Amino acid sequence: MQATTAQLLSQPGLLQLECQRLLKRFSQTLKPLAKQQWPALQSRLNAQLPVLLRLYLQLYAERYDCYFHLEQLLKSLAKSSASRPDYLCQLDEQPQDWHQHSDQLGAACYVDLFAGDFEGLKQRIPYLKQTGINYLHLMPLFKAPEPNSDGGYAVSDYRTTMPALGSMQQLAELMAELHREGIRPVLDFVFNHTSDEHSWALKAKKGDPEYRDFYFFLTEAERDRYAPHLREIFPEIRRGCFTQDPASALWVWTTFNSFQWDLNYANPAVFNAMAAEMLFLANQGAAVLRLDALAFVWKEAGTNCENLPKAHLLIQAFNAVARIAAPALQFKSEAIVHPDEVVKYIAPTECQLSYNPLLMALLWNSLATRKTRLLTESLKRRFAIDPHCSWVNYIRCHDDIGWTFDDNVAWQLGIHPDHHRHFLNQFYTGQFAGSFATGVPFQQNPVTGDCRVAGMLASLAGVEQAQLQHNTQHLAHALARIYLLNSVILSIGGLPLLYMGDELGLLNDYSFVNDPAKKDDSRWVNRVKVTAAQLAKAKDPASLSGQIYQQLQQLLVARRRLAVLGQGSTRILDCGNPHLFCYQRELAGDRLLALVNFSEQPQQLTLPATGAFTDELSGQHYPAGTARLQPYQVLWLTPVTPE
Repeated sequence: MQATTAQLLSQPGLLQLECQRLLKRFSQTLKPLAKQQWPALQSRLNAQLPVLLRLYLQLYAERYDCYFHLEQLLKSLAKSSASRPDYLCQLDEQPQDWHQHSDQLGAACYVDLFAGDFEGLKQRIPYLKQTGINYLHLMPLFKAPEPNSDGGYAVSDYRTTMPALGSMQQLAELMAELHREGIRPVLDFVFNHTSDEHSWALKAKKGDPEYRDFYFFLTEAERDRYAPHLREIFPEIRRGCFTQDPASALWVWTTFNSFQWDLNYANPAVFNAMAAEMLFLANQGAAVLRLDALAFVWKEAGTNCENLPKAHLLIQAFNAVARIAAPALQFKSEAIVHPDEVVKYIAPTECQLSYNPLLMALLWNSLATRKTRLLTESLKRRFAIDPHCSWVNYIRCHDDIGWTFDDNVAWQLGIHPDHHRHFLNQFYTGQFAGSFATGVPFQQNPVTGDCRVAGMLASLAGVEQAQLQHNTQHLAHALARIYLLNSVILSIGGLPLLYMGDELGLLNDYSFVNDPAKKDDSRWVNRVKVTAAQLAKAKDPASLSGQIYQQLQQLLVARRRLAVLGQGSTRILDCGNPHLFCYQRELAGDRLLALVNFSEQPQQLTLPATGAFTDELSGQHYPAGTARLQPYQVLWLTPVTPE
């Protein structure tokens, strides 16, 4: 008698036997599809099919056609394996702990803004290597209709690139070249929704029942089972999370924009279809896929449809698919949600990498307040993750800054979270007395004043204001803030990520207000075009860009020689001075103590009374006892070994 789903899920031995039965049944079908990759695929199926089957049953066992869809998925995996390029097959056999090494440096860019197109980006590979970048996130570049593209996140074809950038073949060639030069390409995987002009959506609009089931077409009564519990993501732009389809008068689920239709992952055909798109991108050369809006991918009536348990099962299932057909592929989570929810997506079986929005927000918070207590207390509770995974630590990205700290931690420290967010918004948009920042508000609510903040690193850190005021002292402080921020993301543990242009100290570009397609989205202020002339200034020590660039290079040289800054563990410390941020890295007995002064005033602290230290950034020696840090100074202290 065949085992029930409950038995399979509760008894690993039965699950293993079921996998053996399935492999025996399907092998003759899969082997010719996989072609010369069959031996490797067969080995990975033996290891990973029990994982995939368990997840697939948890998601889809209630469907009568569950095993039919599983068979279709396995066929898709075999076909994908057969078309995987040789150089990627070689990477599949290597350890995937590269993101934990101290020589790693990431960057993100829009291809058109940084280099014009794919061919132009090829020409800028020498600059990337010169800078030390070996992980490059290419911002959305797949076909998306204008003007309803949401900056490329409303994808109408995952296998076609934006024509102005070049062809998919050119993208594949670019990614192969990046690999050859030691740079891992990273792409966005927009898998919560598609454009309403995607071929699946177009078929659904015409009433095709197969593709209607790819999305959510709901009656008003069905919609109202969900709607009261859902959060509005962009309330200043649109109300509600549903859009009425004119042809059918039914309501389509649209979490973000009316032209972005949420996919229905309760349908296994949707999972299979998106798994095929994912593996296609992996086979073009993507080393990492950023999972966009992953918190929203599973829907259940009576919940807020965010961070649900089956969202995690779904991501684990995609991960199992990758381990079978593209083992070198890694996932990066994009979960701009409560810090407690962010960490739940970080695991070897879900996302091996994750953006660290908490660190980003609280670094800026500490610069504004000159206090580190919220930063220290928050990271003491939430910085530790699975040792096989890595944070992606960033100062700025293509988007805005949202103040995503935990309200409970703020209250415990005597900070009113709403009032504090209002202060931070005022400070970083230059509306608070004494502010050094020239950011701009994003998604500002005219009634409450609530907003998020956009701006380039140098503008937010004070360079723009100092130049306007011709104030050399303020400029020196601004450069020190940039150095400080870079030092933290390079040393605290994880993969540091730059947004291209920030390494040169480029300022806000306000010309977006003259473009009708961009004027209502202030994030374009920090999506600046990078010219060849600007890149050339990297080697000009007399230029401001050259100074900022060389400061970064000095930090990178120190980081590369310190293995402890790669795979070392991190412990956030209380140092007794509210203006200082302190943490210790440790690896196989080697230790590094990082001290960061977030104030423009000198600060003191007592060093451990265990011997002398050397600052790896300056070479200066510090005896045991009291250390004095200058304004915005950073120390990377290692113990002096007795002779």
